[in-house]
Amino acid sequence: MKNTKLTLTFTMKEDHTLLRDAIRKYGISKKALTSIKYEGGKILVNGEEKTVRHELKVGDVVSLIFPEEKKSEGLIPEFGDFPILFEDNHILIILKEAGISTIPSREHPNGTIANKVAGYYQSKGIASTVHIVTRLDKDTSGIICIAKHRHAHHLLSEMQKTGSIYRTYEAIVHGHVMEDSFTIEAPIGRKNGSIIERIITSEGKYAKTTVQVIKRFTFQEENITHVRLNLHTGRTHQIRVHMMSIGHPLIGDDLYGGSRFLIDRQALHAKSIKLIHPFTKENLLIEAPFPKDMYQILL
Repeated sequence: MKNTKLTLTFTMKEDHTLLRDAIRKYGISKKALTSIKYEGGKILVNGEEKTVRHELKVGDVVSLIFPEEKKSEGLIPEFGDFPILFEDNHILIILKEAGISTIPSREHPNGTIANKVAGYYQSKGIASTVHIVTRLDKDTSGIICIAKHRHAHHLLSEMQKTGSIYRTYEAIVHGHVMEDSFTIEAPIGRKNGSIIERIITSEGKYAKTTVQVIKRFTFQEENITHVRLNLHTGRTHQIRVHMMSIGHPLIGDDLYGGSRFLIDRQALHAKSIKLIHPFTKENLLIEAPFPKDMYQILL
């Protein structure tokens, strides 16, 4: 396997800064710094190893060499194609089909996106574990963002917390949604006695979804609406629960009151993702085409 150690380099623009403070300014987590110090990485100033107490001067070149990562012991690599929408040394953005879980569970240790990505890494000689940044439910199709090393995962996770990663979903719901644009703010929690189902409850966590109507129409004598949704929080089943709560469950979503007459899974697709690349500072906007089952209804 080829050497894939990540190296981050920056040049100091001010005097009398401790190395540890400079490292912190560049978003290196304490966990990552510990890994660099004790698991085979290096901290270099002008090509020489230094401790974090070293005082830096203007013009000093700092290089952080991260140790190679090891894949998760319990993750079984599998080999199979998946559409890649964007890839560089830091980020992998792919298209997930409906019916595939994002990560393994105790009952289903293989056949997931994580298994396939682990196999892809192995085939390409990429020494990393699989860092899923944006998960999708098994029966939701669309974009998944994956970090290719732990530092990228840290930065992307922080961006998610601050709302700097914008994800747009599109769904087909029962009935004609009357308002053209609105916001749903309702706390979501686990339903008593269920490990899967969620409900609106005052004891739940804050959740916010904005909804925009794209098209109202009738399909096979069923009134339905094509909507665009933006998540401001990331609660489990958030879109599905919020749309059910206003009387417009997703078609195909029988867990939350939808009918499978037109489609045999919830008609929900992660359509796009927008972010500023944490390393290159490039504006990324990645979009995913509709799957066939939703496209046939929207024609």
